[in-house]
Amino acid sequence: MLELDSKTLTALRGLGLNNALLARLASLRDTTGTWPARITEVHRDRYTITDAAGARSAGCVPELARELQAFGDALAVGDWVLVAEDDWIHQRVPPINALSRRTPSGRLQALVANVDTALLVMGLDHDFNLARLDRYLLLTRAAGVASVVVLSKADQCNDVGYRVQRLRAHLAHSAAVDVLALDGTQPDARQLIAPWLSAGSTLVLLGSSGAGKSTLTNTLCGLALQDTGGVRADDSRGRHTTTARSLHRTPEGACIIDTPGLRGLALDADEADLAAGFDDVARLAPACRFRNCSHGNEPGCAVRDTLDPARLKSFHKLQREAERSQMDLQQRREQLAEWKARSRGARERLASKRGGA
Repeated sequence: MLELDSKTLTALRGLGLNNALLARLASLRDTTGTWPARITEVHRDRYTITDAAGARSAGCVPELARELQAFGDALAVGDWVLVAEDDWIHQRVPPINALSRRTPSGRLQALVANVDTALLVMGLDHDFNLARLDRYLLLTRAAGVASVVVLSKADQCNDVGYRVQRLRAHLAHSAAVDVLALDGTQPDARQLIAPWLSAGSTLVLLGSSGAGKSTLTNTLCGLALQDTGGVRADDSRGRHTTTARSLHRTPEGACIIDTPGLRGLALDADEADLAAGFDDVARLAPACRFRNCSHGNEPGCAVRDTLDPARLKSFHKLQREAERSQMDLQQRREQLAEWKARSRGARERLASKRGGA
């Protein structure tokens, strides 16, 4: 069993090593000659790790890399690992939770691991998008991560109250979620988020490019850690000032993981994940007239009669995505071929009608 002296343990707790992770660390075998560290940055096949001695670069032993790849997994910022004296990562401590997405090719991509709270950052400009927020909430709730919605750029919005009200109405029948409207450049932003900045806690900032994640990270950490570029005036899209996920420390002792903007967030979700992300649908569905109600056009649908229409639209869209993501590769190919055949047939029929006119 790995033994840590009190000084080292205190330092590691400051990096987010909590009791649950300590229990998982204690269950690992073959720990001789290694000690725990946390991954704070990922650079292709190299990692920045931080332990009681500080930060440095490390590699991953081929055996661990192959093992993770075999399960469609990978090391992520926030992971705890065991490192040897030669600065090679030999084991990963099984994470408490992990956030991941599907790439356009269908591959699972690890985003972050071992997170206590997700700050879902959405700008009060053209970035304000409730459908995208539903997607992020599904991601975090399915992983069991608490969420706080942070509406940034409050200084640039003339109807903050209305937008907050619109968001609350959208989620009125879902589990309560804290909503903060703030200007990420101002010191009082840190005061508003202070309840989640306890020493040793880990927060991740998620949102689209230009939403103000890096600006907020700088404010929370009290330093100009990262460059923050502007956004285009026509659509408020950012310039990807953050290009990699990275972990930083706040004066309170919390860990903040900033992430690049995710223009596409294809989820790896199943029926259980949907039930967690759309708890309002799951709670209302038993009151529908028909047991197999799809919450579409059926009469007596308690879900359709109660939920905000935009919220229900998000559910149906993500439900379709979840069904597709559960298909194996052959099923996806067959469905794609069927869609192509239908589309080709429709074009041929249309061309025939036009030719006969």
